[in-house]
Amino acid sequence: MSTPVQTRAARVCGVPVSQVAPEEVLQAMDRRIRSGRAGGYISITNTESMYHALRMPQHLKYITNADFSLCDGVGVIAAGWAWGHRIKRLNGPILQLECSRYGVSRGWRHFFYGGKEGVADKMAENLEQMFPGLIVAGTYCPPFRDLTPEEDAEVVRLIEASKPDIVWVSLGLLKQERWIAKHLDRIRVPWMCGVGAAFDYHSGAVPWAPAWIRAIGCEWLFRLIIQPKLRAKRYWWSLVFVLEAVAKRFFRSNHNVRPDSP
Repeated sequence: MSTPVQTRAARVCGVPVSQVAPEEVLQAMDRRIRSGRAGGYISITNTESMYHALRMPQHLKYITNADFSLCDGVGVIAAGWAWGHRIKRLNGPILQLECSRYGVSRGWRHFFYGGKEGVADKMAENLEQMFPGLIVAGTYCPPFRDLTPEEDAEVVRLIEASKPDIVWVSLGLLKQERWIAKHLDRIRVPWMCGVGAAFDYHSGAVPWAPAWIRAIGCEWLFRLIIQPKLRAKRYWWSLVFVLEAVAKRFFRSNHNVRPDSP
């Protein structure tokens, strides 16, 4: 595991969310890439992820040990507000675009792991058009099953041979985080980051909410409308966490417990 550098992190029910500006994240990423150090990773943390973190010690450990735990979604902002924090959002799709923009002049090399067949390749093509000079080190779409040890070893060799600076992982929540935790010490790469649906949005496989909808905090509603079966259960977990966070904060306030304590 990497050594976390979350010098400023809000804690909501004991789950850390980094209080950093996008430029700080990019600069920290650039420093590690230039140093050649491996083992850094970023957690994109939404309320569903926080729900599971309260129930799965390994997932909480994953978020806590991340170099950055970045806010994904208005639910995190709402829960943070209840705990006395003003949390700013920096989700996976936006981080990927920012890294693409920032990394062009610095020669950052990107590897895209995950997504359905052809999605990573299409996303890479789109990002290359959006950011001329973007370096795509490679792509890989794994089958929808656990890889055999031999297959996994071949994936490790493939990624390492491409010499990426960032491995972007899109396997869905929990699965992508487990994959990153499993491979942190096996793949020498400065950064890994699980970005979930970002591959679908940037490839055009799934519509991304228009900028004005994202700006007013209603991206979740847009997602629910276009993917009701996929999103309904996940948003239920998110709602449970937000209500849980508010209830715990209220209980702690009435018992004079500091809001930053777990």
